[in-house]
Amino acid sequence: MRFRILGPLLVGDGDATVTAGRDRAVLAVLLLRANRAVPAEELIDALWEDDPPATARAQLQTCVSRLRQRFARLGLSPELIVTDPVGYAVRTAPGELDSEVFAQSIEVARGMVARGRLVDARGQFRAALRLWRGAALSGIQNASVRRRAQALDEQRLAVLEECVDVELRLGHAAALLDELAENLDRHPLRERLRGQLMLALAAVGRQADALKLYREGRGLYAEELGIEPGAALQELHQRVLAGDLAVAGSERRATVPVRALPRAISDFTGRAETIARLVKEIEEGETRIQLIDGMAGSGKTTLAVHVANRIAERYPDAHLFIDLHGHSERTPLSPSAALATLLRQLGVPAERIPVDLDGRLAIWRTELSDRRALVLLDNAASAAQVAPLLPSGAGCLTLITSRRRLVGLDEGRPSSLPVLDPDEAIELLGRVAGEERIATERAAAAEVVRRCGHLPLAIRLAGARLVHRPRWRVVDLADRLGGARDTLAELAAGQRSVGDAFALSFAQVSPPAQRVFRLLGLYPGIRLDATTAAALADLPLAEAQDMLDELVDAHLVDEPEPGRYRLHDLVREYSRILLADPAHASERHEALGRLLEHHLYVAAALGREVESPGNRRTLRLSDPPRPDLVRADVARGPAWFDDNRSALAAMPALAEAEYPERAWQLARASWRLLYNGGHLDELIETHRVGLRSAQALGDESAQALMLNYLASAHFRRARFAHAIALLQQAVELCRSSGPPDLLRSVLWNLSISNYAEGGPRRGVEYFQAASVVPPGGDQLAARSALLNNMTHLMCTWGRYHEALRLGRQHLLLAREVGDHRQLANAMGHIGTIRHRMGDLEPARRLLRAALLAHRAAKNRFDEGEMLNELGVMERDAGRTDEAATLHRQAFIAMSEAGDLVGQCGSRNLLALAILDQGDVRSAQDLFGRVLLDATRINHRYEQARALDGIARCLRPTDAAAARSHWARALALFEQLDVPEQETVRQSLAELED
Repeated sequence: MRFRILGPLLVGDGDATVTAGRDRAVLAVLLLRANRAVPAEELIDALWEDDPPATARAQLQTCVSRLRQRFARLGLSPELIVTDPVGYAVRTAPGELDSEVFAQSIEVARGMVARGRLVDARGQFRAALRLWRGAALSGIQNASVRRRAQALDEQRLAVLEECVDVELRLGHAAALLDELAENLDRHPLRERLRGQLMLALAAVGRQADALKLYREGRGLYAEELGIEPGAALQELHQRVLAGDLAVAGSERRATVPVRALPRAISDFTGRAETIARLVKEIEEGETRIQLIDGMAGSGKTTLAVHVANRIAERYPDAHLFIDLHGHSERTPLSPSAALATLLRQLGVPAERIPVDLDGRLAIWRTELSDRRALVLLDNAASAAQVAPLLPSGAGCLTLITSRRRLVGLDEGRPSSLPVLDPDEAIELLGRVAGEERIATERAAAAEVVRRCGHLPLAIRLAGARLVHRPRWRVVDLADRLGGARDTLAELAAGQRSVGDAFALSFAQVSPPAQRVFRLLGLYPGIRLDATTAAALADLPLAEAQDMLDELVDAHLVDEPEPGRYRLHDLVREYSRILLADPAHASERHEALGRLLEHHLYVAAALGREVESPGNRRTLRLSDPPRPDLVRADVARGPAWFDDNRSALAAMPALAEAEYPERAWQLARASWRLLYNGGHLDELIETHRVGLRSAQALGDESAQALMLNYLASAHFRRARFAHAIALLQQAVELCRSSGPPDLLRSVLWNLSISNYAEGGPRRGVEYFQAASVVPPGGDQLAARSALLNNMTHLMCTWGRYHEALRLGRQHLLLAREVGDHRQLANAMGHIGTIRHRMGDLEPARRLLRAALLAHRAAKNRFDEGEMLNELGVMERDAGRTDEAATLHRQAFIAMSEAGDLVGQCGSRNLLALAILDQGDVRSAQDLFGRVLLDATRINHRYEQARALDGIARCLRPTDAAAARSHWARALALFEQLDVPEQETVRQSLAELED
């Protein structure tokens, strides 16, 4: 660049300057208006302002002459300065003036942002910012020059903020901290910079520093400008305050880029125009959503995967894929279930995925807000199914396939996929069966693809038949297709059915493989492995693996990843039609029993590993018929459950008609796995089916069991009244025929549910009823569980001495039983009680020990309870910053556990810590939000605590409003009969004084 004004004025290819002060000012004004004539009067005013000498015009001419001479000495053409009838101008070519290069680079960067190319945009922004060497035209003090130079400096700062926005979206928060702090020190009144530094601090876990930065800015704006922070900064403050950014940040993890796309086939053929158009639209940023629809078997998924692999490099952060089952035997995935799968692909652990749709949507949008991700939603049922799954990030592309046109979506470019044209169909057949072979019998090849309806799937299967019969001519296959029986008439394409192609492919495999293929259609999940096939067919594992390999070779089964197999929808339908033949009725019934049995034993074994000893005995099974297969799957641990959860959730319904006992047993076996993972939709559905099956059998104990665990899902969702109604039904059944240990368990759960609903006395009554249940089951485990729940209730009720006595008994018994979960509970309860009684140091040691134990067990709810109790201790000691940090951590844990009440409790405590920090307005805002949430779930205790907190905030400024809020809080606390009622009474009395 020949001219540089983004810093000290430099001319030429080196670092040459113009020394004369007036000459520099003239050149500066001309360069600020490059390629435009500047009137002589404007130049004179810039040099002398309001007092030009009589010789001003002559002196200006002298300055211009000296500049031209200086240009010549630097190897520049003097003619770069042009004399115009009204004045002078500097002519610059593209790339010669750094301010113009800067402006052009920024336009390019902004275009990249608009198209979602964030990484490229960041590089462009940073390259533009590196052009700056200091303040624009520094060293030139003329007022006119300084005004225009300051405008350039403002542009640089605005561009830096744009760049920082991009870098924050890319996850570079830690690297930005020093730069943002330095720039904010120089420009403390810039709200956007302050907000960006708050975001960066929150993203690296420094929420307290982010809140401090806001308070400093708020005071500065009030002192310097007499105003409050703007709406955007206030909203950001609320998000940091409430822990929203902490939750989002806790979900993000630095992992290798996600690559979940299926493998693209190497012999993809045809669709050239469609592919070219799709790629062009994607690369030019015309749309971020592509809709591909067409009939079954037309190659929608194959095309989408091919296009995705073509443009995959444009989306380096994640390639996601999910089958939505819009047109299959399975019920289409709900948006909530689909989001759970997609979040798992992104690396979000199951226990951190919220149970509700809104919570999952929030994490989904946060995860993809700053990623360049490609999402392939395959086999969609409707626009309503996919609309919630569309990423909001500007850098994301979504490909959607469906057998229907998704006309209900507000955006997206549709592509209706026809069958292949005849030439493309013949080319595909040649790619599969051999091009030379097809070329010699082109007419017969045309007949083959016509008989296949020009459907890619059918053509591939027909070609595979030719590959396995090298002595056949193509006309032989054409004749066979023409005379074959039509087995899939409902899936006809044109004049022919694809069923003929499936029949030919099926006929080429060995009889043992044919039997395995028929049975695979029973599996209700998405993907299966060799152990499932072995269980279905009652084969040794190695033999089952051989059968699967043979079916893969025949294109009857796909292997999308090593060791995981799936059947295409059409092939699965063909498999089921074969198995529906009356000749295979006995074979089908027995295979279904083996399938259910295998999954029952694996789920039960995995569930026992995370359940307390007392709960384990509610499902009693004999030894498994195939212990080798069960051991193989149990050894995979939680990964087996993740891979088979959809199938496991579908199996009670599959068992209901033929194996009703297995239906409720499967629901019970999967309960703990579903409950711990927050899969409450599946838990409710499986136990509803299990309840129907138990009712059909007349098994009252099983009915009580289903009602008991069905209630647990409603309890977690804060539907306490519904949970109580279910548990009361279970009690009546248990009293008539249930085992004592089950009756005790139901009564304990009734006690907890009644207490949560706001009835502590009723809760104690149920505990007392459980304590007199006749002996039965494991008495030590039962006693341990009873002491655990009674200790918790008495502590919350304020009966601390009684609670401490029970807690110590529980601790001793938990040690004797060897139940590590109950041992951690006992330590936590005793620590909480001793804290409330004033024994601070022993309490702190016990709480920290319990916290470590709960973390080791990945028990996020109990971890959150310990964090909250430790936070209260810190607040009582005057360490409010530490308290706020602990309560925010507790809120994250409760959110990941999916516990709505725990979230309200953590935020109430957080608001108290914020109030003690002196930020009354923020505390009142947070109490108000908790009051709304607690009212929505009808939780009176947290409503009362929020009302109490609002009253504390209002007391210094509005005594009447504070009195009203305390009166409402007292009424709720008195209904609950909890210790907080005394504190509120005292506050009201002090207010009257």
